[in-house]
Amino acid sequence: MNTTTTTTTTNLPHHIKPQEASPETKPPTFKLSQKKILEILNTKCTTSVQNLKQAHGVVLRSGHFQDHYVAGTILKCYASPHFNNFGFALKVFDNVWRPNVFVWNIMIKGCVENNEALEAISFYSKMVDMNSRPNKFTYPMLFKACRLVQAVEEGLQIHAHVVKQQLSEDGHIRSAGIQMYASFGLVEEARRILLDDAASSDVVCWNAMIDGYMKCGDVEAAKELFDKHMPSKNVGSWNAMVSGFAKCGRLKDARAVFDEMIERDEISWSAMIDGYVQGGYHKEALEVFNEMQKEKIVSPRKFVLSSVLAACANVGALDQGKWVHGYIKKNSIQVDAVLGTALVDMYAKCGRLDMAWEVFENVKRREVSTWNAMIGGLAMHGRADDALDIFFKMQGNNLEPNGITFLNALSACAHGGFVDEGLTIFSSMKEMYGMEAEVEHYGCVVDMFGRAGLLEEAEQVINSMPIEPSAAVYGALLGACRIHGNVEMGERVGRILLELEPQNSGRYALLSNIYAEAGMWDDVAEVRKLMKERGVKTIPGISMVDIGGKVHEFKMGDGSHPHMKEVYLMLEKIIEKLETEGYSPNTSQVLFDIAEEEKETALRYHSEKLAIAFGVLNTKPGTTIRVVKNLRICEDCHSAIKLFSQLYNRDVIVRDRMRYHHFRNGRCSCKDFW
Repeated sequence: MNTTTTTTTTNLPHHIKPQEASPETKPPTFKLSQKKILEILNTKCTTSVQNLKQAHGVVLRSGHFQDHYVAGTILKCYASPHFNNFGFALKVFDNVWRPNVFVWNIMIKGCVENNEALEAISFYSKMVDMNSRPNKFTYPMLFKACRLVQAVEEGLQIHAHVVKQQLSEDGHIRSAGIQMYASFGLVEEARRILLDDAASSDVVCWNAMIDGYMKCGDVEAAKELFDKHMPSKNVGSWNAMVSGFAKCGRLKDARAVFDEMIERDEISWSAMIDGYVQGGYHKEALEVFNEMQKEKIVSPRKFVLSSVLAACANVGALDQGKWVHGYIKKNSIQVDAVLGTALVDMYAKCGRLDMAWEVFENVKRREVSTWNAMIGGLAMHGRADDALDIFFKMQGNNLEPNGITFLNALSACAHGGFVDEGLTIFSSMKEMYGMEAEVEHYGCVVDMFGRAGLLEEAEQVINSMPIEPSAAVYGALLGACRIHGNVEMGERVGRILLELEPQNSGRYALLSNIYAEAGMWDDVAEVRKLMKERGVKTIPGISMVDIGGKVHEFKMGDGSHPHMKEVYLMLEKIIEKLETEGYSPNTSQVLFDIAEEEKETALRYHSEKLAIAFGVLNTKPGTTIRVVKNLRICEDCHSAIKLFSQLYNRDVIVRDRMRYHHFRNGRCSCKDFW
């Protein structure tokens, strides 16, 4: 950054003198006072671009645009991310004569808020070149800009300017500097800012240091600072600890600090809820949200609500997700891209594609993530045609797809059997967008070939991959071998998988099923023996069902649910009815070497069957039952639920680890391929 140039403002070509703006410019007529103009701009023009343009016209005609505070306020309005029109703000800025520090600060802040951090640093350079003296409001936003784009060299230079101008004691500048240095990984330099003249470091600075340590992974240093050195603490200090522990995966520590808090604000609740969601503890996240609602002190806002919707999506809590959507409408909370994406994802994952589509259609400013959520939702439900329609519409809207977009589009092709279309989309990643395919994209292509019965082509894709195939890629081919009965290839691929993931019980189960369906019982026994020798533990199947806004969890052999006795009795009735219509347990699915009768019992009480029995007990006849399972649904349960949907005239939607299964009238949307 050059700080020695002494260009004066009198000869700058890009700022027009007021008298040069137009040869017909009349002398200014100040019919409205500056105070009134500023009031109009700050109250009527922050959310309405139409009002802003009208006010801008009045300002130009009255001559008030020569007033830097009026011009700066107009710029602040145009630069608002709400209008998504920062380019026009730049044009307006070019017409400000001799911009003062207030105007420069507005533009620097506008750059940062519109994701143009490098442009903010460039503006500062121009500001210095034009001899406009920065003030204490200039530097916090510049430090943030450097942090966002990791501009280390520029950050160090700007800090030198702060020292030179004797602004180091300002609390806002210190805290922003601490955050910047910590983001660079320079925690010692950050701590030096904190402790040099420690009397000038307020609680915000200490909080920034704690946050910096946490983000650098130095949890113990943050804990020591919080426990032993802080002269005073506020709710932000506690929030930094909760958020830091949660982001580092130490959820027990986060919860312990959270429970100790005497005072909590929205950020406190958001940090704990988001921590549970990111850690995969979705049920606990909803419990914290319910606790928050009971306190009735804090009204949840956008970021809390998006985290709660993510939790609802992952446990299938449709009723609670609907409540959140209703809360958003009732409180007139704007459904922006963040909330819109969360709502689309929640409804899609809870099996309500109709409601997901309604939200998607009503999101005014869709970002790539919003399109991805809709494409992915349709793909997971087997609606391949619709998913691809949305994919092509997205491209027609001049939005560039990212890796997740292509992953969802390829998944749709795999589920829909669209091999040619899938290959075209896969090729376009490199040819049209210059994107290198990642291992997940290759996995989708393997799955696509496998589902279509093109097993040799699928194996050729694996053998020609420019990157190392993952276990998931081989797993897609192994699943296809089971469906199409290719024992030879299945055995070869299965052995590779058992070496790649020796502790993954699902791989043993799949290979064992291939052998069992081919009547190769000695090989089944060998797989079971190998599993026992390696001490492989099976992951317990857990199924969740949302009834009346409460998520109920079921696990085979776990009698902790208060209504377990009634559930077992109902399940017995259901099984008896199924058996009268020809249902017979498929005992080849049971890996353990136990008697046939015990195998039937083990299958009888699989968690998804228990969840469905509970659903029958607690819903009206004909009501759709929605179940979320943590593992792949077994063939026996799949057959049983198909028959159940026919005999009980009920739709059942099961989301397992692989995909969605819509059971209706004895059929499943997966067409028995999952």
